Amino acid sequence: MVAAVPELLRKAIPARGWRRYAAGGIAVALASAGTITAVTAAPAQAAHVQSTHVASVSDYQCTPPPSPYLPGFQQGNVSIPGDSIHYVTGGNGPVLLLLAGWPETWWAYNEVMPALAKNYTVVALDLPGLGNSTFPANGESNGDGFTGADITADLHAAVAALGYGNQTIDILGHDLGANLAYDYARLYPSQVNRILVMESALNGYGLESLYSAAFHFLLNEQPPPTPEDIINNQEANVAYMNYLYSFANKPVGQQNMNVFYAAYSCPQVREAGYDYYRAFPQDATWDTTTNTSKLTVPLGAMGGEDSFGSFTATSFGNVDSNVTTIIAPDSGHFIPEEDPAFLTECANLFFSSTPGGTAPSGYAGCIPAAAS
Repeated sequence: MVAAVPELLRKAIPARGWRRYAAGGIAVALASAGTITAVTAAPAQAAHVQSTHVASVSDYQCTPPPSPYLPGFQQGNVSIPGDSIHYVTGGNGPVLLLLAGWPETWWAYNEVMPALAKNYTVVALDLPGLGNSTFPANGESNGDGFTGADITADLHAAVAALGYGNQTIDILGHDLGANLAYDYARLYPSQVNRILVMESALNGYGLESLYSAAFHFLLNEQPPPTPEDIINNQEANVAYMNYLYSFANKPVGQQNMNVFYAAYSCPQVREAGYDYYRAFPQDATWDTTTNTSKLTVPLGAMGGEDSFGSFTATSFGNVDSNVTTIIAPDSGHFIPEEDPAFLTECANLFFSSTPGGTAPSGYAGCIPAAAS
């Protein structure tokens, strides 16, 4: 039985989007397992042996596959204290930092990066522990070291190490990357020009309302080794990820899915993803206690019409006084892959336009609101 719809969510998320989010459930994950045989991008990993001790990343190391190449962009790893952050960069102009969510990598933006690079120096980072970034040195099992504040400090150090520490930047974040975009603006407000967040809500300001909508929230938050032992090989990993991709309204694309399947084929990468969720209670405390006054950084809050809708703006409106609501037409949760053309044009408008202007037809909200 699907859990009752939280009243806040019922009001905020369009009906069809709510149904997509709430009705997915375990049945979708099991049904999607039939597509596993078509996956060739990632070799199956040995099953994680069930144990009674608290698992740590050292229990099951493997080497993540190399990051895909995107023509016209350079990539590598930049060292910061206790970590190595994978970056992909290209273009010219103001710095635009791209932060992806879970379970994805920087590749989530591969279809928008070439167009954005015409106007910006695009810097896409793999979050610590994910993709080709290393597991944080201070990252222990059960979420320690994976709080938004901890991870944002690593991202900030990576931006500085790449030579952009003295520049004011824009940030585009999706899902988990949206929350980190906010954390970046909260910690370093003088270094952030504008942020555009997609398909997320903040801990302490509405994210908890989603826990009954999709089972992966509470599964990922369970102490180790519960999710590690459930998603214990590549077959189970692909089935789980297919469940998550069911939150799309338009195709994510098989090539994109294959890249993500491969990226999460290593058990320690999967564990890092769970550790981000295990840190959510700490994030809720941090989000609420640091919100002594609202930010004034222009913030675009984009929700898919078939997913979060205006709920993203409702949540982030609790922490920023200059929020613009944007709805991505016909999109589900994975906006960068479902509608890269809309996202590219909307991002260009949001980051470059004079606040308070008139948006072109079809791009309502993509012009930042005038400061109140």
